[in-house]
Amino acid sequence: MSGRRLISSLAVIGAILSSATLSACSSTDTLGALSLAEPPRSGAKGLRFDDHDPFDFTGTAPWHHTVHGVDVAKYQNKVDWPRVKGSGISFAFIKATEGGDRVDSRFRENWATTQAIGLPRGAYHFFYWCRSGGEQADWFIQNVPHETGALPPVLDAEWNPDSPTCPNKVPPAQARKMLKDFIAKVSRRYRKTPIIYTTVDFYHDNDLARLDNVQFWLRSTAGHPSEKYPGQHWTFWQYTGTGKVPGIDTPADINVFRGSQSDFRQWVSDNS
Repeated sequence: MSGRRLISSLAVIGAILSSATLSACSSTDTLGALSLAEPPRSGAKGLRFDDHDPFDFTGTAPWHHTVHGVDVAKYQNKVDWPRVKGSGISFAFIKATEGGDRVDSRFRENWATTQAIGLPRGAYHFFYWCRSGGEQADWFIQNVPHETGALPPVLDAEWNPDSPTCPNKVPPAQARKMLKDFIAKVSRRYRKTPIIYTTVDFYHDNDLARLDNVQFWLRSTAGHPSEKYPGQHWTFWQYTGTGKVPGIDTPADINVFRGSQSDFRQWVSDNS
């Protein structure tokens, strides 16, 4: 999700072109039915987007899934949301806040437009390791509307070594405590338990498998989550940061929901 991955992705493309309290407030009933390592097969034809730098997935590939979505931040510039939705995208997660003092400059525009076209969407917070979880929760709550129908908030938990202001790492127990503090406060406000988005290194560095009663959104751009996060349940999988989505002019983060279209409709009903 972070801007540095976008910059890295653009560099790759340039090279190619030049050579050619954890709360139980939200329902997680659907999660139990989706907790196997391999996704359920609905029999429906999957959806496949082009990619600037595709990975050769083996076994269960992203295009075996029928429900795809995007996550965006200001780095995607102005998004043509009707075109995005028309391409088959079923949901979006939109960057809202960062740390305790930054709001994404395109959050309000993206939030309003996705609502206007009826695209299910949620807001995410990029976590900093220099501020308390409670302080960051307050900042998110101050800037993200509490709306009926919105998807659960997302807590983006990863290391940020390239940050000019907060490259810190903290011990695993402290990291988990900070995340729990954020989740508890945000859960009370929105009556939904935030989803945890994370990366392979952060997940293993901090033993996030010890967290329960939360839904996970796992980044894995070089293999299925069952390979990179053995035994971990997941609801969303981010499989590329270099995808091509009509309506987004930059390389796009593309994600899948682990169930069928009907599973997704039920999940939205249970979690919005």
